[in-house]
Amino acid sequence: MVNKRILLLGATGRTGRLVLEQALAEGYQVNCLVRSPEKIKIKSDSLDIFQGDTQNRDDLSKAIEACEAVISILNISRASDFPWAPLRTPKDFLSQTMSQLSTVAYEQGVNRIVVCSAWGVAETKADLPGWFRWFIDNSNIGVAYRDHERQEALLEASDLDWTIVRPVGLINSKKAKEVIESQNNQPKPKLLISRLNVAKYMINVLSKPKTSKMKVVISTL
Repeated sequence: MVNKRILLLGATGRTGRLVLEQALAEGYQVNCLVRSPEKIKIKSDSLDIFQGDTQNRDDLSKAIEACEAVISILNISRASDFPWAPLRTPKDFLSQTMSQLSTVAYEQGVNRIVVCSAWGVAETKADLPGWFRWFIDNSNIGVAYRDHERQEALLEASDLDWTIVRPVGLINSKKAKEVIESQNNQPKPKLLISRLNVAKYMINVLSKPKTSKMKVVISTL
């Protein structure tokens, strides 16, 4: 079991909750920065919850203290899963957070960061089925993809030891499966992956040096 302290951003989301559970199960000490602490139902001596805004440098500075790494599972939030549902977060929420986080992490000597992005961001958009590219171009789904791209660019321009994880379509299955790692569309990704498998992968990849500066699409059979 490890005893490393990490900062987790996005712990109250559907995937973030599973990342938190997995991190604690693997023996990590976890700091969470969230707007609404009451949404975190887990109680653990290994968990410290900080209330604040991930776009705020002071809030990030407090939450990242004593951490050795960061996992971000943040996303642009909509009022529902309907593609044209109104946004609940700013259009630049991810990139504004990363702009602050990369500076704060550098200042506090926290080098390792694993970020959850999405298949279809940047150059991988060309690999998507045509119908899904249409939704990205014509609905509020695309807001998140465009800001993930800005977030990724900020990471790539930083001196951080980053890994960008791009899961395919997310489902809620609780069945653990072997994860397929794809780069440059090889092997061709499958269309779905469970949030649980994403959570497990995010935790596992945290301590794998070979994934440094790597952008990887993940899916399952």
